Amino acid sequence: MDFSEALSAIKEGKRVCRSGWNGKGMFLFLVPGSNFKVNRPPLLGIYPKGTEINYQPHIDMRTAQGTVVPWLASQSDLLADDWELVEG
Repeated sequence: MDFSEALSAIKEGKRVCRSGWNGKGMFLFLVPGSNFKVNRPPLLGIYPKGTEINYQPHIDMRTAQGTVVPWLASQSDLLADDWELVEG
């Protein structure tokens, strides 16, 4: 599928990956937005304790090492047609 189809799937709560990615177990997923009050670093060093934060939805990636990082699409990702749904 292309990126527009992959993005729609992500918005539906599904996980996607590219068949061309080398790492095993890598995929993208949606982190829904939320509201919370600052109570610990690193935000505690930026905002006063108790400040309400509106945490916007965004896309994260599970890496091959099992860690999670924020993800931004490259031009190659946007134009690729090798997007796939990740089962399970």
